[in-house]
This record gives sequence, structure tokens and C-alpha cells, in this order.
Amino acid sequence: MRLRVGIVLLLVVLGLAAFNYLRPIPTVAAAGTLSPTETIAGTAPALPWPSRGSGAVSVQGLGFIASSGGEQPIPAASVTKVMTALVILEDKPLKKDEPGPSITLTEEDVAFYEADVANKESVVEVRAGEQLTELQALQGLLIPSANNLAETLARWDAGSVQAFVTKMNQKAAALHLANTKFADTSGANPGSVSTPTDLVQLGIAAMKQEVLVQIVGMGQAQLPVAGIVYNVDRALGQSGIFGIKTGSGLNTGANFLFGASVTVDGHQITVYGCVMGQPTLDIAFASAKNLIGALQAALHVRKVLVKNQTIATYITPWGAQTDLVSSVDVDLIAWPGMVLRQRLDSKTIVVDKPIPAGTQEGNIHMVLGDYNLDVPLVTADPLFPPGRLWRLTRISF
Repeated sequence: MRLRVGIVLLLVVLGLAAFNYLRPIPTVAAAGTLSPTETIAGTAPALPWPSRGSGAVSVQGLGFIASSGGEQPIPAASVTKVMTALVILEDKPLKKDEPGPSITLTEEDVAFYEADVANKESVVEVRAGEQLTELQALQGLLIPSANNLAETLARWDAGSVQAFVTKMNQKAAALHLANTKFADTSGANPGSVSTPTDLVQLGIAAMKQEVLVQIVGMGQAQLPVAGIVYNVDRALGQSGIFGIKTGSGLNTGANFLFGASVTVDGHQITVYGCVMGQPTLDIAFASAKNLIGALQAALHVRKVLVKNQTIATYITPWGAQTDLVSSVDVDLIAWPGMVLRQRLDSKTIVVDKPIPAGTQEGNIHMVLGDYNLDVPLVTADPLFPPGRLWRLTRISF
């Protein structure tokens, strides 16, 4: 009888041990160590906005920094031609240094030229039968700011100026330029209106076209009939300015949409800005240079993550553990007072076989301004499954 009871007890113990051993290994979640938000140290400086008109500035990566002047829509003037050029290149793409197809000018193009001359608008001379490559037409549009070539390009692309203006407004809507409306292709019509913030957004989109970066950075160009034409952007090359477009001649004042490449903590950084409604173009140029200088002084490159920095830790019930660490250094441009947001996206793991060191088990999602990135996280040390004794004797896992 005792032997029978002993055998039963032994079988029960063995059954429980087998059940315990064969139970699934528990999952393990990583515990994070970073704060979800962190404010960039320092106080944002007061920027040297022009005393009249409006303005806005942006930093590549960070996005918009600030604006001034209420930003009521006013005539964009010749800055309108940036949209004209962008639509042309999206319809008829060019790579840098490619001449593109030829455009044969007609009597209608000469009539546009003569009408613009009579209105004392900015033009380049053209003749019937003259051939301009697409690149040359864009150079004439943007460098001496030829209104007549805006009309020529529009008809070449869309068949009529009005059809092309429709395309311009469709592109403005696609870029979410809520305060922008185009009434013509050159900006001579005061019904083509915008704000500095919208025009900065347009400039950023346009500078994604390599050929436009090339054109707006040219001091002069050679055209078949007009000869050498010179850039109306007299600030080109100053304070790192590589373009983009001036606009003046209307009674609301001068506008300047600009991009500049500046050095911040040993890194080349692109800044964009726009000032509108300035008394003269020279004052617009001076305002742009003042804003660029203030941005350059206040911006810093900050190392927000160091390679092998611990972001989270896995601790198993059987005592094994490893850190999750950043796989790379992360440097971001930072503006004082901005908020860095961080979120751990890690896997819940089952250690049923060895996990080597360097295995990616998640990311840290980081947002700062327009920066939006996921940094891979890897295990710092190997993780091993539990041993037989732990699996046999565990109680609550």
C-alpha cells in the first residue's frame, strides 16, 4: 500500500515537473530609460525682423523657426516665377547641365515681349524663329527675371497662359500653400499673392530640383538674342546666399525669397527665409543677411544620441539581462526652446534560443521640428534561454 502511494506521489511530482518544464518560456519586455520629452536648452533669441512688412525663416530639418508681420497675403511679384519654373520642371524634367528640348519662338512670343516692354516690365529681347533650350528659357526666367519668358514657357507647356496658371494653383494646393493664389505666370499681376511662410515652403520644394539650384546660383547667363543677362539677386554669394528669387516693382514693396548655406558647429546647414513688403530690394537683401546671421549664431548641432548609449534594458525572470543600445550617433540641428520627443518602440521577446549581441530588437522614434527618425536599437550582450533547473523549479512564471 505504501509502495503504491509512493509511486503515485512520484508520478505526480514527475508530472508536475514535466508540466513545469514544458510550460512556455515567459515573454520579456524592455524597460526604457529615456524621458519622453526634452526641451533644448537656452532661450530662443529675438530675431532681427525688418521694421516693416513681413517675414519668415526656416531651417532644413527643423522646419519653420518663426515669422513676423502678421503674414497677410500681398502681391508676390516676380517670386511668382519660382512656381512657374517648378511646374515646368515637373512637367518637363531636366537634370543638372541638361539643355532639354528646344523652344522655337513665334510672333506671339515677340508680341508678349513688346507688350511687356510697353508696360515697363522686366524682359529679355526675343525674335521670331529664335530657338531657346528649356534650360536657357528657365535661365532667362529666373536670372534677369524676364516676364515675357514666363508667358512663353507657359504656352509651350500648357497651350495657354490660363491653362498653365491653373496648374500653378493646383501645385500650390498640393504644397498646402493656403494663403497663395496665382493670377499670372510672372507676378506682374497684383492678383498673384502669397505670404512669407508660403513662399518659403515653395522655395524649399523648388530647391529639390537640382537644375533650379544651379540656375538661381548663376551670376549671369548667355542667351541667343539677348546676349549676356545678369542676375537681379545682388545678394548672391553674400552671407552664404545661393538664391532664390527677388520680386519688386509693385506698390506693396520688394520681396526676397532666399536660401543660404551656413556653417554651424562645423556642419553645413541650409536656411531658408523670405521678407516681403520692403521699401527697396537693397533693404530686403540687408534684412535677409541680418536674419541669416542671427540664425547662424543661435543654431547648434547637438548630439542627441551617442552610439552604444543605453536606451532600455531586458531583464529576464531567470536573471539574464542585456541593454538595448543605440547603433549609431545621432546629431541634429537644434534651436533653443524646441522640444525633442522620444518614444521607445521595442519588441517583446521570447528567449527560447540564444540571442546574439548586436541583434536589432527595436527602435527609438525621435521627433524634433521636422526631423522624424527611427534609430535602430541593438542588444549590447547576448541573452541565453533559461537553464533546466530554473524551468523545473519555477513557481510563478
